Amino acid sequence: MSERLRFAPPKPAPKGLWRRVPPMIFTPILGLMSLALAWRAAMTQFALPAGLSGLLDGVAVALFLFAATAYAVKLLWRPAVLADDLGTLPGRVGTAAGVLCVYLLAGLLAAYLLPLARGVLAVGLGLHLALLVTMLRVLGRGTGDARGVSAAWHLQWAGVLLAARVAPLLGWPRLAEALFWPGLLAALAIWLGSSRQLPGLRLPAPLRPMLALHLAPLALIGTVLVLAGHPDAGRTIAALAGLALLAGLLGARWLAAAGYSALWGVFAFPVAASADLFWTLYAAQPSEALRALAGLALVAATLIVVPLVFLILRDWVRGRLAVKTNAATA
Repeated sequence: MSERLRFAPPKPAPKGLWRRVPPMIFTPILGLMSLALAWRAAMTQFALPAGLSGLLDGVAVALFLFAATAYAVKLLWRPAVLADDLGTLPGRVGTAAGVLCVYLLAGLLAAYLLPLARGVLAVGLGLHLALLVTMLRVLGRGTGDARGVSAAWHLQWAGVLLAARVAPLLGWPRLAEALFWPGLLAALAIWLGSSRQLPGLRLPAPLRPMLALHLAPLALIGTVLVLAGHPDAGRTIAALAGLALLAGLLGARWLAAAGYSALWGVFAFPVAASADLFWTLYAAQPSEALRALAGLALVAATLIVVPLVFLILRDWVRGRLAVKTNAATA
């Protein structure tokens, strides 16, 4: 005599505003803020009104502040939800991107309110430290696939390179140098760990976009080197970044084989950071060839980043993003 199986009905989500904000909303916003920084450098070269750069700055900052407010409300409902988000790959990518957005917020504010920008950078460093401490606890528990070295680690452990890129804009070149070295070592360790996994790696198609994150620290390293007065070293890094972009372009069909998903948001920041690198290098060593390359990279980055911002924020508004990325509920 067979028994009838009974399943408990799904537990309804608790009522309350922004209890399931998906951290992945920050990935395209991170790219948009980096793009705004690159456009600021390129605006004079295109002979465009400076107000256009300010408009892009305003849009990027407004989107980030809205998303940050929504996620902060989620944390207020249940602070431990941060550890739950860090237990999933999209959660780790999104929360790290959110913290890195604070660094770019400081960089964008530097042209308007320098004292405030410096305070924001300090807050960003504190939030980044808190994120890494929480991440270490997650690693200690061995939650999900958190222990495996992946390109997502660049945002968490090498993300301080973005603070090093912004610090010179605030008049803190020594801080940039101090932050550069740990970021560089972290990036090298992650590249090495990832390369050791290559022989037996069978990367599922939906996860292939994550490989784009390997480009982000390379672009940031080159930018910081140029800003620190080492344009020749920066030029070498820019050449490597250019080759990586070309490889990504040639392999775009393979990278996007699974079709559109929320993970496409990770494309935004690497391409925008690369455009920023080329324009920073052009400012240090101007040439017509570099100007053309930087302009092409910036236009391409704009055509990639802006649609991604629209698509992913649209999914958030429609309630799809939290489900697709398995966002934790506060």
